[in-house]
Amino acid sequence: MIKTPLQACFKQGETEAGCDEAGRGCLAGPVVAAAVILPDHFSHPLLNDSKQLTHKQRNLLRTIIQDQAISWAVAMVHNQEIDQINILNASIKAMHLAIEQLSTKPTLLLIDGNRFHRYPDTPHQCIIKGDATFLSIAAASVLAKTHRDEYMEAAHARHPHYGWDKNKGYPTKVHRAGIAAHGITPLHRKSFRLTDQQLSLEL
Repeated sequence: MIKTPLQACFKQGETEAGCDEAGRGCLAGPVVAAAVILPDHFSHPLLNDSKQLTHKQRNLLRTIIQDQAISWAVAMVHNQEIDQINILNASIKAMHLAIEQLSTKPTLLLIDGNRFHRYPDTPHQCIIKGDATFLSIAAASVLAKTHRDEYMEAAHARHPHYGWDKNKGYPTKVHRAGIAAHGITPLHRKSFRLTDQQLSLEL
C-alpha cells in the first residue's frame, strides 16, 4: 500500500499548532498531550500517526521534531485529576496546558479528534484521524506518545507487577492480572474499570 503524504497545513498563512494526546484508554498513569508548530517546509518520510510507527521510529522522530520544530510543548494531567474531571476533560486540559507553553503563539489550532474546548483567543479545527492527515498533528502524536511511554517505563521500575514497560498502562491481560494479584497503585485511575471482575459485574 502506498502511503498518502501528510498535508503540511490546513490553511495557508496561519501559524498552525498540531495537537494530540496519548493515554486516554489506559488504566494507569497520566494522559499526555503535545502541541507542535512545524516550519513551513518540514517533512520526513517516516512521519505518520504514531500508532503506525515502531518504538524505534517514534524515538528517532521525537529527536528530529524537537530539534526542528518552531515550537513544541508537552503537558500531563495525572490520574487523580482524571478521576475528578473525566478523561475527555483531562485530555482537553492537557492540550490547553501544552498550548500555553508554546514559545510562539499559534493563530490556528489543529486538534486530533472531534471534541475540544475553545482555547482563549485562538480558533481551532477538529479533525478526525488528524494524526494521519496533517504533519503537525502527527508530530504532536509522536511527542505525546514517546513522552508518555518514557513516563510509564520509569513507573514500571517502581511498580513492576503490571507490565507497564510493555503495555504502558493499557488494559492488557498482564496488567489486569497484576491488579488482581497485587491491587492498585497510586497511579491507577480509580474511575476506570480496572479488573475483569468489574467488567463481569457490569455486563
